[in-house]
Parts: sequence; structure tokens; C-alpha cells
Amino acid sequence: MNNRVLNFFLLFFLLGACSPKQESTKTKTVAQVMDGVITSLYATMSEAELEFIDRQKALSFFNESDLNVLATRHWVFDVNVPAVVSIMRSEGQKTMPFWLESSGFEKTKMTMQNEFHTYEVWQKKFDKGTVELGINGLENFAYHYFVSVAPQNKSDNLVLSNFIPENQPVSVLDDGAFTYRDWTELVLFNVPEEMKGQKLLNTIRGRGKESHLVGAFRKTIFPSSAQPDQVMLTWSSDPASGVDVQWRTNTTVESGEVKFRLVGSNDVQQVKAEKFVMEDRELMNDRFVHRFTAKLRNLSPGSNYEYLIAPENDWAQACTFSTPENDDAFSFVWFGDVHNRKEFGDLHQKAEVAHPEAAFYMIAGDLVNDGLYRNQWDELFGFSKDVICRKPLMNVPGNHDNRLGLGSKMYRDMFSYPTNGPEGVPQEQTYSFVYKNTLFLMLDATSSLDAQTGWIESQLAQTSATWKIAVFHFPPYNWEEPYLDIQEAWLPVFDKYHVDMVFNGHIHYYMRSKPLKGGRVVDSYNDGTAYIVSLGIPGRNQEITDEPYAAMREQNSWLYQHINIDGEKLFYQSVNMDGEVIDQFTIHKE
Repeated sequence: MNNRVLNFFLLFFLLGACSPKQESTKTKTVAQVMDGVITSLYATMSEAELEFIDRQKALSFFNESDLNVLATRHWVFDVNVPAVVSIMRSEGQKTMPFWLESSGFEKTKMTMQNEFHTYEVWQKKFDKGTVELGINGLENFAYHYFVSVAPQNKSDNLVLSNFIPENQPVSVLDDGAFTYRDWTELVLFNVPEEMKGQKLLNTIRGRGKESHLVGAFRKTIFPSSAQPDQVMLTWSSDPASGVDVQWRTNTTVESGEVKFRLVGSNDVQQVKAEKFVMEDRELMNDRFVHRFTAKLRNLSPGSNYEYLIAPENDWAQACTFSTPENDDAFSFVWFGDVHNRKEFGDLHQKAEVAHPEAAFYMIAGDLVNDGLYRNQWDELFGFSKDVICRKPLMNVPGNHDNRLGLGSKMYRDMFSYPTNGPEGVPQEQTYSFVYKNTLFLMLDATSSLDAQTGWIESQLAQTSATWKIAVFHFPPYNWEEPYLDIQEAWLPVFDKYHVDMVFNGHIHYYMRSKPLKGGRVVDSYNDGTAYIVSLGIPGRNQEITDEPYAAMREQNSWLYQHINIDGEKLFYQSVNMDGEVIDQFTIHKE
């Protein structure tokens, strides 16, 4: 199908707004169309053929009705008066949305910019009624178009309603306005004067994934089988008396069970697991898997356990774990960004060899490069499989796990964490847990800060813990992009209740601050907080500006941090891949 024929076809079928819709268009969604086509492709094409689909071939997979859905049901809303709709499309997008010109949009001479892109302005007049817009493309370009709307008659009071997708924010188009809800710091400038004041419909960058077909298909190097793998421990209850065991299989396994006992005992207990189906639609060699979670409860504190996942019966093959003693001494290890890299798996195992007494591990976000690609989670778990089956892995999401604004559902599906977080944040993305004498605030900096601030204060006000540690992805202090919104929302609460340490990632370097309180350096970590940024993979080699609040900085190492707490004493070390300590300090509670 050449472009001329395609455009003629679309002029006939893609009528845009205020027109009768085909019955199939009313009942089908873009997701349903894409799911049906991809399912059909799996049945008719080889993996090699799927990997080399181009745009022209991709368009040929859709019938007339499905193309109409892709061209009209991606972004829909009603206007109460005749309106002019403007579509701002990045000049960096090489391929034009197939429906844009054919449905009557015309390119203007106007443009506007943000820091990284120049956007063309395309416009079309609509009568009162429904405005129907199509997909961003089949190539998953990472910067989706955004929309503004103005009344044709300036005296009309324009009202927008009945949005698809629902809960569409409407703001004002102007210099300084943000267009992507997942990157509010990326704002517009050089907005044409005649467009300022229009109603702005922003979006999320990742919406292109909804219709991704060209270059979409991937493979995992760790496909599932009938044999349980990705065996991992987490906590969703009191660590002294409970632990959650998670694993996966292929879809031939319909049920799961954990057998466990005290080491050396013959008294075996059994716990049935909850199962759910996980899908990664474009994962060619492992689209569906079954994931299982068994919650072990009423465990004895200070005990060593061993466990098997049915149908395994050989206790020589058992994994082990321990519950904490009733004292105030323990250690743990945390990492900054790890991005499903093999180097992180190596570092993780070296940390376990060096510190076998460590009770658990945590990652301060960006566990993978793209949180919607299950093959990357397979790599993360595959590279660390010998550690995570014996020590709980407690994490928070980063921006790569909450990829391009599409949410962290796959992150949530992977981990069983406490559901004690605040309203307004998806459960298990923000939570807290207490281990012995230490409160851990695990915060989702990719979600609303305001939704978490009151909850953070409540957690700190109610705790009797000796030590208070906050973990989240975006560092409020760093050389490249200080997060002033976090400094304003959360740091006064940290100061009020004296949070001892804050662990972050994101900037891909190492920095430990001097003691900070109220944004100023103070004399002691007993009076101020240690803000620490780190990473578990090789860092960037680039020139960095001065940070007068920094006590220690390092660019060239990938690191783990080992924290040893013994009552009112805390000993901290940051260690590189070669086992060399690059930073250390001690805090004594006064």
C-alpha cells in the first residue's frame, strides 16, 4: 500500500470529529486492536520476521475498521462550542502519524520549544461535538504529541469534557507550562503569542507504547520453564515473624506451595501460594508467565529456616533464611541505580561474600532500564539469583521503573511489600518497615510528593525507633539537578524529626553530604542529616560542578554501601567492585 493510496483510503474512512462512528469503532479500543493484531502475528510469523517489521508492513496488518480505531480512539474529548484543535508534534519524530494529514490537520508556520525539542503546530477546526485523535505512531517515539484547544469564536466559553483516557488534566498554554505529566520540569518556551491562554491537554511521554509495533518485539535471555526460578524473599509484614517467598514458572504450572522448617527440624510446614498471570505482550519467547507469592507467618525470632518450593522434596536443595534476633545489632547493604546490568549482579554477589551477616538488601530505584519490559526484570533477578533467594530485597521505584509516565505496575507485580503507604500513591510503591531499632521510610519520589508528606510526618511522629532512614530515588541535593520540590516538601519534616540518613540514586555518581539541616551545614550528624547518592553500575565520567555541602564525591566506581548498626552506634562504608573502601564514617547517638 503506497502513501497516496493510503491517504486516499484514510480520507474516506477517517472522518475525525462530529461524525457518525462505525459500530466497531464504538466498541473497540486501541488496546484491543493492538492485542488482536499482535496475537495474530505470533500465530503467523517467525521471530525473525517479527523483529524486522517496518512501518509499511505494520500498517498492512490492520483492516479498515482497526485503522479507524487507531486514527480516532487514542485521544478523545467533547467541545461544547466550535473549536480549533492544535497538535504539537516534535520535529524529532521521523515518521508522521499516519492519520494526521488525512484527517484534515494542516501544518502551520508556528513552532514552540522545550529544552530538547522543537514542536510543529498542526491545526484543524472542529464543530461542536466530539474530537477524535489518533495514535502517536507505530514506532514508540518517546515524546508524544500534546494538544491545545481554543474556541473559534473568542467570545465563546469553551468547555472540554468526556475525555478518553479519563482524568485528563487541563491547564493553560503559555511559556513555562509543562506538557508531560511525568516530567514537569520540562517546560515550554517561545509559545506563539496567538496561542497563549489556550486550554492545554498535556500527556505522558510513554503513551506511544500503546501502539508500539515497529521494533517492538524482544526476547528474554532467561525464559521461564516448569521449574520454579526467580526465587526471591521480601517482607510485607513484621520481619521478626514473617517473610514472603516469590517465584515464577511458565503457564503449565497452575499452583504453588512452599515447604519450610527450622534448620535441623523434621517439623515441616506448608503454605499455599497466590498465583497471577503476568503478560509482556511483545516478549516473543515468553509472553505469559505465572508468578507466585507464598506468605510465611508466625515464624520464631532469631531462628534459621530452610525452605523448598514444591514439587522439590530434596532438603539438600533447600534455600535458607533467618529471622532477626531480639537485640539492636544488625547490618544491611544498599545500592543506587543498577539498571539490570550484569555488573550489578557481580557486585551484589561480592557484597554478600564480604558481608554474609547482612540481613537484607535494598535498591534506591532504577532497578531496570525500562520497567515495562519483563526481559529486563528477568536479567535483574537472573544475575542476583544466588543472593535474593536467601536475603530479602527491599526497594523503591525510580523513573526508569515508572517508565515515561506509564506507571509502575510491573514493579508492583514483581515485589510483595507492605501496604501501609498513604492514599494517593499506588500500594507497595511507598511503604515503611521497622527492622529492630530502625525505621525505614521507603518513598516513591516518582509519585505525588504532597500525597506522601503527611504520611511521612505521621510515621516519624509515631515511631520510637532509634534510627530513621529514608530511601527514595531523586536526590534533593546533587550537582546536576537539585530537586527543590523535594527540598521544600520533605526536608523540613526530616529536620523536624531528625532523619539520620537519606539514600538516593539517579545522578550516577557518589556523593555524601556533610550534616545538613535547614539547607545548611551543621556541626554533627547528630544535629543534621547525611544525604547520600550512589550507584551500583559504572558511573559517568564528566565534569561536575562544586557542591559546598559535599563531604565526599566519587565518579569512577560502582559501589555498594554497608551499614552496621549496634544500638546507638552506626558505622557506614561505601565499597567499590574491588573491595576497596572509598568512604566511611561513624555516628554515635548522644
